[in-house]
Amino acid sequence: MTDAPKSDCAPSSAGSPAAYRDTSRIIAFYDWLYGRWERPQTERGIGVALIWVYLAALLAVELRRQGLWPVWLPPIPATHYFSIQLAFTLILGLEVLSLIFILPASLSKSIGKQLEILTLILLRNAFKELSLLPEPVSVDMNDLGSIFNIMASGVGSLFVFMALGFYRRISRRISFMRDPGRIAKYVRAKKILSLTLLAMFAGIAIRDFILMFLGEEAAFFETIYTVLIFADIAMALIAQRFMPCYYAVFRNSGFVIGTLMMRLALSAPAILSSCLAVFAAVYVVALAWGTNFFTPDSNESGWERR
Repeated sequence: MTDAPKSDCAPSSAGSPAAYRDTSRIIAFYDWLYGRWERPQTERGIGVALIWVYLAALLAVELRRQGLWPVWLPPIPATHYFSIQLAFTLILGLEVLSLIFILPASLSKSIGKQLEILTLILLRNAFKELSLLPEPVSVDMNDLGSIFNIMASGVGSLFVFMALGFYRRISRRISFMRDPGRIAKYVRAKKILSLTLLAMFAGIAIRDFILMFLGEEAAFFETIYTVLIFADIAMALIAQRFMPCYYAVFRNSGFVIGTLMMRLALSAPAILSSCLAVFAAVYVVALAWGTNFFTPDSNESGWERR
């Protein structure tokens, strides 16, 4: 009787239990944070807070326009479109938090969330360009640059949204592990990474808030996506520890390229930014389709599709 061939994604040992002995409190803290974040009360509270921040921003802009804005506070734009930009910025920050909490679930879900954030960033860029127009809105030949940038950001956001829809339709979770013990250790390692990203998120947010208070330029989302590149590489290395087979390595490393393209899109001018964002989305869709289609079935390699 011949034994079934062993998958190269199933190493005989995933590590000593001693390596995870002292992480139970860390994991419990993550689970507590995640439970708090997912509570309906938290979602309602955040929604109400966003409304009040939006109204407060409108009031602050009006005070600025009337010359009543305190001189000891950082200057703000004298256009009410700034309140829209601020609201979208806060929504994006919340979406980044959701992305960090999604990381322990799967890398494919994380990439889908990054595409969601990318669509919102492009819309935010459109509103940022809108704030450069006079109020009430009027357009002349001098404003054509802003109009083209708004169009590019809007169309780019739409195409990325459509690509995201295709991605979710074709994306299938491929489980390269079947041993519950190894799966638990793999998820535990990703939760520790997620907590590290939460700490970095808080540090970057505090730093950028101080920079804004001092009237200096802050690049919060550009920094966050740079951190995400390294986080995705760390995810790929963690996956390599538990799933050292070619198909898993190629898939996970390919997703890192998608994150890199999204990061480049954030640093480019509006039209080029939209083109890079659409390319990143199409690349991710093609990668998901290719790995789904060409990865061998479970009866050939010892893993399963979901």
